[in-house]
Amino acid sequence: MAIDMHRGHLDPTVATLPLAPKRCEAVIARAAELFRELRAIGVPIIHVVTEYRDAAEIAANPFWKAIHEDPTKARKGILRHNLAGGPGTEIIPALWAKGDFRVGGKKRYNCFYATDLEFLLLRLGVHTLILGGVNTTTCVLNTAFEATHRDFRVVVAAEAVDSMDGEEMHRFALRLMSATVGGVLSNEEIVKALRS
Repeated sequence: MAIDMHRGHLDPTVATLPLAPKRCEAVIARAAELFRELRAIGVPIIHVVTEYRDAAEIAANPFWKAIHEDPTKARKGILRHNLAGGPGTEIIPALWAKGDFRVGGKKRYNCFYATDLEFLLLRLGVHTLILGGVNTTTCVLNTAFEATHRDFRVVVAAEAVDSMDGEEMHRFALRLMSATVGGVLSNEEIVKALRS
Protein backbone atom coordinates (compact mmCIF):
# COMPACT_ATOMS: atom_id res chain seq x y z
CA MET A 1 0.00 0.00 0.00
CA ALA A 2 1.38 3.37 -1.02
CA ILE A 3 0.04 5.92 1.46
CA ASP A 4 -0.10 9.53 0.24
CA MET A 5 2.73 9.14 -2.25
CA HIS A 6 1.26 12.02 -4.20
CA ARG A 7 2.56 15.34 -5.47
CA GLY A 8 1.09 17.12 -2.42
CA HIS A 9 3.97 15.68 -0.37
CA LEU A 10 6.58 14.53 -2.88
CA ASP A 11 6.73 17.11 -5.68
CA PRO A 12 8.36 20.29 -4.34
CA THR A 13 7.02 22.31 -7.29
CA VAL A 14 3.40 21.92 -6.13
CA ALA A 15 3.51 20.33 -2.66
CA THR A 16 1.44 22.02 0.03
CA LEU A 17 2.88 19.84 2.82
CA PRO A 18 6.27 18.92 1.35
CA LEU A 19 8.90 16.49 2.40
CA ALA A 20 12.40 18.00 2.08
CA PRO A 21 13.40 17.86 -1.64
CA LYS A 22 16.38 15.51 -1.14
CA ARG A 23 14.20 13.18 0.88
CA CYS A 24 11.50 13.21 -1.83
CA GLU A 25 13.88 11.89 -4.48
CA ALA A 26 15.25 9.21 -2.19
CA VAL A 27 11.94 7.82 -0.94
CA ILE A 28 10.45 7.86 -4.46
CA ALA A 29 13.43 5.88 -5.82
CA ARG A 30 13.33 3.32 -3.02
CA ALA A 31 9.54 2.91 -3.21
CA ALA A 32 9.61 2.60 -7.02
CA GLU A 33 12.20 -0.17 -6.72
CA LEU A 34 10.09 -2.04 -4.15
CA PHE A 35 6.88 -1.64 -6.14
CA ARG A 36 8.56 -3.02 -9.31
CA GLU A 37 9.76 -6.07 -7.37
CA LEU A 38 6.34 -6.61 -5.81
CA ARG A 39 4.49 -6.29 -9.11
CA ALA A 40 6.88 -8.82 -10.68
CA ILE A 41 5.79 -11.46 -8.15
CA GLY A 42 2.09 -10.64 -8.40
CA VAL A 43 1.57 -8.40 -5.35
CA PRO A 44 -1.09 -5.75 -6.04
CA ILE A 45 -0.15 -2.13 -5.36
CA ILE A 46 -2.83 0.07 -3.81
CA HIS A 47 -2.33 3.84 -3.73
CA VAL A 48 -4.33 5.68 -1.07
CA VAL A 49 -4.60 9.43 -1.68
CA THR A 50 -5.68 12.28 0.58
CA GLU A 51 -8.28 14.39 -1.21
CA TYR A 52 -10.63 17.07 0.11
CA ARG A 53 -13.68 18.65 -1.56
CA ASP A 54 -12.79 22.02 -0.02
CA ALA A 55 -10.88 23.62 2.84
CA ALA A 56 -13.89 23.29 5.15
CA GLU A 57 -13.40 19.50 5.24
CA ILE A 58 -9.88 20.04 6.52
CA ALA A 59 -10.87 22.82 8.92
CA ALA A 60 -13.46 20.54 10.55
CA ASN A 61 -10.50 19.16 12.49
CA PRO A 62 -9.91 21.75 15.25
CA PHE A 63 -6.16 21.09 15.52
CA TRP A 64 -5.61 21.47 11.78
CA LYS A 65 -7.69 24.65 11.74
CA ALA A 66 -5.62 26.05 14.62
CA ILE A 67 -2.21 25.32 13.04
CA HIS A 68 -3.03 26.48 9.50
CA GLU A 69 -1.44 29.90 10.06
CA ASP A 70 1.15 28.90 12.67
CA PRO A 71 4.61 29.31 11.08
CA THR A 72 6.17 27.09 13.77
CA LYS A 73 4.18 24.02 12.68
CA ALA A 74 5.32 21.59 9.99
CA ARG A 75 1.73 21.44 8.69
CA LYS A 76 1.20 25.18 8.39
CA GLY A 77 -0.96 25.91 5.35
CA ILE A 78 -2.79 22.61 5.77
CA LEU A 79 -6.11 24.13 4.64
CA ARG A 80 -4.69 24.26 1.08
CA HIS A 81 -3.54 20.62 1.09
CA ASN A 82 -4.76 18.25 -1.63
CA LEU A 83 -7.95 19.94 -2.71
CA ALA A 84 -9.83 17.82 -5.25
CA GLY A 85 -8.77 18.45 -8.82
CA GLY A 86 -5.51 20.07 -7.77
CA PRO A 87 -2.09 18.75 -8.78
CA GLY A 88 -1.30 17.63 -5.22
CA THR A 89 -3.71 14.70 -5.52
CA GLU A 90 -1.82 13.20 -8.46
CA ILE A 91 0.18 10.06 -7.67
CA ILE A 92 3.90 10.39 -8.39
CA PRO A 93 4.21 8.96 -11.95
CA ALA A 94 7.32 6.88 -11.14
CA LEU A 95 5.24 4.98 -8.56
CA TRP A 96 2.19 4.19 -10.68
CA ALA A 97 1.80 1.31 -13.14
CA LYS A 98 -1.05 -0.10 -15.15
CA GLY A 99 -2.96 -2.55 -12.96
CA ASP A 100 -2.39 -0.61 -9.73
CA PHE A 101 -5.40 0.38 -7.64
CA ARG A 102 -6.27 3.89 -6.39
CA VAL A 103 -8.33 4.65 -3.29
CA GLY A 104 -9.12 8.36 -3.17
CA GLY A 105 -11.01 10.58 -0.80
CA LYS A 106 -8.88 9.91 2.29
CA LYS A 107 -9.58 12.78 4.67
CA ARG A 108 -7.79 11.83 7.89
CA TYR A 109 -4.59 10.06 8.90
CA ASN A 110 -6.13 6.58 8.99
CA CYS A 111 -6.46 5.15 5.45
CA PHE A 112 -9.43 2.98 6.49
CA TYR A 113 -11.52 5.84 7.85
CA ALA A 114 -14.34 6.83 5.44
CA THR A 115 -12.73 5.13 2.40
CA ASP A 116 -13.49 1.90 0.58
CA LEU A 117 -10.02 0.51 1.33
CA GLU A 118 -11.20 -2.46 3.37
CA PHE A 119 -13.75 -3.39 0.70
CA LEU A 120 -10.94 -3.48 -1.88
CA LEU A 121 -8.62 -5.47 0.40
CA LEU A 122 -11.33 -8.06 1.07
CA ARG A 123 -12.19 -8.28 -2.62
CA LEU A 124 -8.52 -8.92 -3.42
CA GLY A 125 -8.20 -11.50 -0.62
CA VAL A 126 -5.47 -9.52 1.14
CA HIS A 127 -4.38 -10.66 4.62
CA THR A 128 -1.02 -8.88 4.85
CA LEU A 129 -0.41 -5.20 4.25
CA ILE A 130 3.02 -3.90 3.25
CA LEU A 131 2.93 -0.19 4.03
CA GLY A 132 4.97 2.49 2.29
CA GLY A 133 4.34 6.19 2.19
CA VAL A 134 4.27 9.58 3.83
CA ASN A 135 4.16 10.45 6.68
CA THR A 136 5.66 7.73 8.87
CA THR A 137 4.60 9.74 11.92
CA THR A 138 0.94 10.18 11.01
CA CYS A 139 -0.75 8.38 8.12
CA VAL A 140 1.51 5.33 8.03
CA LEU A 141 1.44 5.04 11.83
CA ASN A 142 -2.35 5.44 12.11
CA THR A 143 -3.01 3.04 9.25
CA ALA A 144 -0.65 0.44 10.73
CA PHE A 145 -2.49 0.56 14.05
CA GLU A 146 -5.91 0.39 12.37
CA ALA A 147 -4.83 -2.52 10.15
CA THR A 148 -3.69 -4.37 13.27
CA HIS A 149 -7.05 -3.64 14.93
CA ARG A 150 -8.73 -5.22 11.90
CA ASP A 151 -6.48 -8.28 12.17
CA PHE A 152 -4.38 -7.71 9.07
CA ARG A 153 -0.72 -8.72 9.26
CA VAL A 154 1.33 -5.51 9.01
CA VAL A 155 4.76 -4.99 7.45
CA VAL A 156 6.25 -1.51 7.20
CA ALA A 157 8.63 -1.03 4.28
CA ALA A 158 11.32 0.91 6.14
CA GLU A 159 12.98 2.20 2.96
CA ALA A 160 9.71 3.28 1.33
CA VAL A 161 8.46 5.57 4.12
CA ASP A 162 9.49 9.01 5.33
CA SER A 163 8.16 11.97 7.27
CA MET A 164 8.06 15.73 6.99
CA ASP A 165 8.41 15.75 10.78
CA GLY A 166 12.14 15.05 10.54
CA GLU A 167 14.52 12.15 10.98
CA GLU A 168 14.16 11.77 14.75
CA MET A 169 10.36 11.52 14.62
CA HIS A 170 10.53 9.24 11.56
CA ARG A 171 12.88 6.83 13.39
CA PHE A 172 10.72 6.95 16.53
CA ALA A 173 7.62 6.03 14.50
CA LEU A 174 9.44 3.07 12.95
CA ARG A 175 10.55 1.86 16.41
CA LEU A 176 7.02 2.29 17.77
CA MET A 177 5.46 0.28 14.93
CA SER A 178 8.11 -2.42 15.21
CA ALA A 179 7.30 -2.82 18.89
CA THR A 180 3.51 -2.75 18.59
CA VAL A 181 2.01 -3.60 15.20
CA GLY A 182 4.30 -5.56 12.91
CA GLY A 183 7.58 -6.03 11.15
CA VAL A 184 9.66 -3.11 9.91
CA LEU A 185 11.70 -4.55 7.06
CA SER A 186 14.02 -3.42 4.27
CA ASN A 187 13.03 -3.81 0.61
CA GLU A 188 15.38 -6.76 0.31
CA GLU A 189 13.91 -8.50 3.36
CA ILE A 190 10.37 -8.04 2.07
CA VAL A 191 11.09 -9.37 -1.41
CA LYS A 192 13.14 -12.29 -0.05
CA ALA A 193 10.33 -13.28 2.34
CA LEU A 194 7.73 -13.18 -0.44
CA ARG A 195 9.87 -15.12 -2.92
CA SER A 196 10.55 -17.87 -0.40
